[in-house]
Amino acid sequence: MGVGWLSLIALTPILSVLLFLVILKWPAKRAMPIAFVITVLVAFFVWQVPVNQIAASSMKGVMTAVEVLFIVFGAVLMLNTLRESGAIHTIRQGFTSISPDRRIQAIIICWLFSSFIEGASGWGTPAAILAPLLVVVGFPAMASVMVALIIQSTPVSFGAVGTPILIGVGSGLTGSENVNAAASSLGMTTDAYIRAIGGEVAIFHGLIGLFIPLIMVMMLTLFFGEKRSIRAGLQVWKFALFAGVAFTVPYAIVANLLGPEFPSLFGGLIGMALVVPAAKKGWFMPKETWDFANSSKWDPEWTGALSADRLIQPTISPIKAWSPYIFLDFYL
Repeated sequence: MGVGWLSLIALTPILSVLLFLVILKWPAKRAMPIAFVITVLVAFFVWQVPVNQIAASSMKGVMTAVEVLFIVFGAVLMLNTLRESGAIHTIRQGFTSISPDRRIQAIIICWLFSSFIEGASGWGTPAAILAPLLVVVGFPAMASVMVALIIQSTPVSFGAVGTPILIGVGSGLTGSENVNAAASSLGMTTDAYIRAIGGEVAIFHGLIGLFIPLIMVMMLTLFFGEKRSIRAGLQVWKFALFAGVAFTVPYAIVANLLGPEFPSLFGGLIGMALVVPAAKKGWFMPKETWDFANSSKWDPEWTGALSADRLIQPTISPIKAWSPYIFLDFYL
């Protein structure tokens, strides 16, 4: 069998999910079990993977899914607790007081706050926490998920206090004779060599990350704006690039000076310390404020069963309202 056919067969698990979920629009509870069966059959009959390895991989997948479910459960539980306590209205007013512009809110919440959470915890926690928070602020549920997932890019390599570099890259390179020889030729230990790789990764991701906030708001206005226009996203280019620099420069510096544990954490914190005051002072802000159309005009697929509560006068102080997120960050 040729390489081309083998490559196509290797893509079968991904293509089957694409076919069932995207093209046929089957629900995940129906599509994913069938995709799993197809993957198992291909692994056994084509790649001749032993049954015990297939079973072990399947159990690992189940445990990973359970872990994600716990994260999502905790995020939704916290959201409902904040909603019932009234803290939601304080949080929403806090972001609105920074700027009523949804593009600015998306940049601050998703790009900076979410990057900080990624640096602290990783494992998909930012998307699970930030998407419900955006719904609370007044974003359509689908828009919330989209922008929360777009930022799962630049900060991810240093998520969970550098786990992808220290454990992912480290476990793959440690013990390799070629890696040890390359490190020795540079006068480095293997550990220092891996940390140097982290520094290079931060520079590369930082260059791309400069444009992630702008791409995010362009996608937001294109798919969820009343006029469905990229131009509305481009109007915020100054602020978006400023937010990009405010995160990526500290991010790259920290990665090269302190190591892979702190780039996303410090980048998010320093970025918020720079961007939030700038937004309040109106620096780099667009001339026109952008918002979604009235919720009555939203496509039903944007919200599903989720919706934002009616905005009322807050009754809880900002410190109390944000305390669950503060405790979460310290715990993680």
